[in-house]
Amino acid sequence: MSVRTRVAPSPTGDPHVGTAYIALFNRAFAKQQGGEFLLRIEDTDQLRSTPESEAAIMQALTWLGLDWDEGPGKEGSKGPYRQSERSALYQQHAKQLVDQGHAFHCFCSEQRLNDLRERQREAGESIGYDGHCMHLSPQEVASKLAAGEANVVRMKVPTEGEAVFNDMLRGEIRIPWAQVDMQVLLKSDGLPSYHLANVVDDHLMEISHVIRGEEWISSTPKHVLLYQYFDWQPPVFCHLPLLRNADKSKLSKRKNPTSILYYQKLGVLPEVLLNYLGLMGGTMPEDQELFSFEQMAEQFRLDNMTLGGPVFDLQKLQWLNGRYLREQHNPEQLLARLHDWAFNSPHALQILPLLQQRIETLSDVAPLMLPFVTGLPSLQSEQFVHKKLDEQQVKEALQFMLWRLESQRHWHKDAILNVVTQTAQRYELKMRDMMPLLFAAIMGTSASVSVLEAMVVIGPDLCRARLRHALELLGGWSKKQAKQIEKDYQLWSASLETA
Repeated sequence: MSVRTRVAPSPTGDPHVGTAYIALFNRAFAKQQGGEFLLRIEDTDQLRSTPESEAAIMQALTWLGLDWDEGPGKEGSKGPYRQSERSALYQQHAKQLVDQGHAFHCFCSEQRLNDLRERQREAGESIGYDGHCMHLSPQEVASKLAAGEANVVRMKVPTEGEAVFNDMLRGEIRIPWAQVDMQVLLKSDGLPSYHLANVVDDHLMEISHVIRGEEWISSTPKHVLLYQYFDWQPPVFCHLPLLRNADKSKLSKRKNPTSILYYQKLGVLPEVLLNYLGLMGGTMPEDQELFSFEQMAEQFRLDNMTLGGPVFDLQKLQWLNGRYLREQHNPEQLLARLHDWAFNSPHALQILPLLQQRIETLSDVAPLMLPFVTGLPSLQSEQFVHKKLDEQQVKEALQFMLWRLESQRHWHKDAILNVVTQTAQRYELKMRDMMPLLFAAIMGTSASVSVLEAMVVIGPDLCRARLRHALELLGGWSKKQAKQIEKDYQLWSASLETA
């Protein structure tokens, strides 16, 4: 059997280090076995998917050296490799399942489904679809379809027994069918759910090994069942342990910078980030801390990975990066790294127009350049004392700006300005009253160039990280406060959308 693996990110945000972690082991296993590694873009979420996010994912994987053998830009015989370009395939396969009696049209309204979930919660029952539309007669279904009633296609699921499948790391896994919902396969807009598209694509692209995060274990019964319904041979499954924060919670941007491009901006070397993610698997010989991708692909065994949740420790990553810079670079090589990172003409030509109006001697450039070549600035709480907002309101304003900036589909000056203006209006302030908070968090100093123009150059990953850094300096939120602040934000955000 020819080994073919894949990574299949959704282009709905910043490229996540978790994507790199999964891609690394998929690519390493494929290369070890003489196989092929594919990139597939799962962009069926039309509301959240953006070309910018897709481009950032591809840029991040390329920067890390995680090149793909087939995928966007490297078309092979199994393409196209964007799910948005494969809709006809999914509709064809959904129809096949309905025709064979393995799936059905569901016409339930959102209100009925919400009421059903509420009743199930109150009764302490498992949350899931109750099969209401599964019992409609063929005549009723045909009549509703002819009338153009909105519907989805759901899969049928056994009510008794267990789903049984094998995992490379965990052996045999059994999950009762009673815990498996009648999954939506085709949404009302004609686009597939993750589950249908995932199975159809993995089969048609001849993926031999599905190596993904352990959060998908509970979904695997649905996938195994679809393989059975289509009479296809399922791939080998391998569910990797998730990267964790220091407190063992799932790695998230609220506790750790998670964007790959953040680490690029910070000055982490790509081979170091790969090396560190490789260490997370615990598959290399004992005491070998520094290794290349080629060494890892040659020596590691996927089925020997540790099942304990690996902790993504930023301090250890920086320590490892320091070792590389000191032990594997002479001064000429270090200079080349600095040039590639930030001190190159394309990058400098973005910054110098902002500096040029504020300098009188060349030596004035250095301090003004500092915010553009710094990771997280050194901040003091005194920088966030505000004349018109109390301490709680300052934190809230920074948090709201952060969340609004995280939701931006496009990163440009007008979009950033709009966020600042909206936040200022919430507190009945003028924009100039809100700018000092943003200036302190992003620039880390009281004298510099326009913060809005600087943020465009610094980029979304580092700007968001700096806002989180400022919030951490100011004490962050307790669990009770976090719950309330999120509720307040959702109400405010909804009001902006409807305004």
